[in-house]
Parts: sequence; C-alpha cells; structure tokens
Amino acid sequence: MMKQFILITCSIFSIAAFSHAQTADSVMVKKERKAHLEIGKEGVNIHIGKSDSTQKDKKGSFPKISFGFNFEHFDIGLSKYHNNGDFGFPNSYDFLEHNNWKTHTFGFDILQFGVRFNPNFKIALAGGIDWNHIRLEKDVTIRPDSPVLTADPSSETNLKKNRFSSRYVRVPLYFEYRSNQGKDGKRFSVVAGPEVGFLIDGKVKQKTDGGEKIKVKDDFNFNQFRYGANVRLGYGGAGLFFKYYLNDVFAETEAPGLEGYKNLSFGLTFGF
Repeated sequence: MMKQFILITCSIFSIAAFSHAQTADSVMVKKERKAHLEIGKEGVNIHIGKSDSTQKDKKGSFPKISFGFNFEHFDIGLSKYHNNGDFGFPNSYDFLEHNNWKTHTFGFDILQFGVRFNPNFKIALAGGIDWNHIRLEKDVTIRPDSPVLTADPSSETNLKKNRFSSRYVRVPLYFEYRSNQGKDGKRFSVVAGPEVGFLIDGKVKQKTDGGEKIKVKDDFNFNQFRYGANVRLGYGGAGLFFKYYLNDVFAETEAPGLEGYKNLSFGLTFGF
C-alpha cells in the first residue's frame, strides 16, 4: 500500500507539473509553452509552461508561484545514530555496530511547489529521495521478513563490505530567507522547516573477499514513516545541511529495546 501511495503521489505531482507549471525567478529568453532547462545559481530546474523571467524583479510583481521539476538541495554527508543521547550501539543490538566515517546519507529534491513573496522570502513544498547507508562492522546479515529486527551470522566470513541501507521519499516544507545579491551575484541563504518521509525499501548489500556481491531488499523493520526537521545555510549555490528525525529509526513494535534510537545527519548541500 505504501509503494502504491508513493506512485500515485508522484503521478499527481507529475501531471500537475505538466498542466499548471509556471516559472520561478530565474533567467530565460523564450516565452513559448514548452519545456526548458535552467542551470543557474539556484540549482537545476526543469519548467513546463510560459516564462517571463527575462524581466528583472519589479516592485509589485509578487507573489510568484512556481510548480514543476526542480532538481536542487543535493545532500551528501554523515549519519550519526544514537540511543537516548548515547552515540554507541545498544548492547542487545551489537550487530548494529558500524563504521562512523562510512555511514552516510545522500539525497536530493525532484519536485517543488513554491510561492515567493518578495526577492528575499519564499515558502516551498518539495518532494525528493533520501538514502541512508550504514556500514556494518560485523560479519552479520540482517534477516529479511522478520517480525523483529534480527541478524544472523553471515555465511561469508571477513566480508569486504556489509552495508545496511534505507531509502525514503522525502517531503520537506521549506521556509527560505535569502539576502540581496552581492556584487559577485551571490546571496546568503537560510532554509529551515519540517520534513516527513515514507519508506520505499531497505537493502542489505554485501561484498565478499572473492568479489561476489549479495543484494537483498526488504523493509528490514525500518519505520514506514518518519518525521523531523532540517536546516540549511548557504552562500551562492553551496552550503551546509543539518537534519534530525524525531521518531525512531526502526518500528517500535519490531525492535524492542531500541526505543529512542534516532538519526542525526549533516554535511554538504548544493543547489539553492
């Protein structure tokens, strides 16, 4: 049901984008009703519809509404997992011990509906995808189709790679403030707001010493729904991001003893 919901939601966004998209405040020349690609200081955007953005912002020309494909906020960073403030792993789940520097997150926005009220302030609802990769230290295999989070000793010893991942559709609500353009054409930006996520799937990916690759997909007891907040600080087209998810990484009834096990992510972000 969750995957069907995600597919329906994406379809509605796509149809709406093709039917009602209007352009945001960036530089284009043509005004015909056709698709066009924009690569600029605010990210990579694909718009469908008319564009009158050859004109500079004028007093009284706001609010401006944009709706369509908008590739921005490319995030790459580290994920820190903690249990009620302890960044170690729970004793009863020692198979979750992981390499801190190889446990990371990656994501980006694909769709956006935004309202710019003036050159400095904008509110936007976006949709994108997030990946969280946990590099396990022990030679274990997380058991799929299990009523509770469980790991078995791996049939392979000395695994070269043992990665435990989750993939979510992310739906953030952004409140953005940006400064006026400097002489170099760049701006300072502050973006913050709540974010929810819907689980697409989990994945175990292993690589043996002999080079064999093993991949298994399942929900692996990850929370089907997560919620939290994000903050972004940028200058020009790059900056830093911070995310904190308020509910547990794993479903409460499917990971007894892991209540309070949460995820904090931070790193670099590109495309403002």
